[in-house]
Amino acid sequence: MLTLVSSIVAIIMAIIVLFIRMKSAKKPASAKKIILPPIFMSTGALMFLHPLFRVTAFQFFEALFVGMIFSIFLIKTSNFEVRDNEIYLKRSKAFAFILIGLLIVRIVMKSYLSNQIDIGELSGMFWTLAFGMIVPWRVAMYRSYQKIRKELNATI
Repeated sequence: MLTLVSSIVAIIMAIIVLFIRMKSAKKPASAKKIILPPIFMSTGALMFLHPLFRVTAFQFFEALFVGMIFSIFLIKTSNFEVRDNEIYLKRSKAFAFILIGLLIVRIVMKSYLSNQIDIGELSGMFWTLAFGMIVPWRVAMYRSYQKIRKELNATI
């Protein structure tokens, strides 16, 4: 039951992310908008204070590694463009398909692993996976943004 509820929440969150992404493509990007999401998400690490959510070192690094692999798809579909001397995130149809694909893989993994791993540990692993995905993605976005910002400032 908990796996079903958490999967429904994940689907809702993915839909929200898609809408936020579409909306953000209409406004200029900023370093703050790129950096803040992983910082806000990092507060979720407080879950590990509760013994229910603690994971082994192997589970932690396994989830972190899978998240970093998943981040490659997000990095490849997150590009910037300059319009009217402002930097914008390019719209990418592939991003929506990749996000949905990653969500499906995540739900399948969670359904399979929920039979073998305690739900609390599994929650900790999937938070680690998500954090391992968002941090490299946002670092790559920030570096790309800074590179374009530097080029834009050099031409002005």
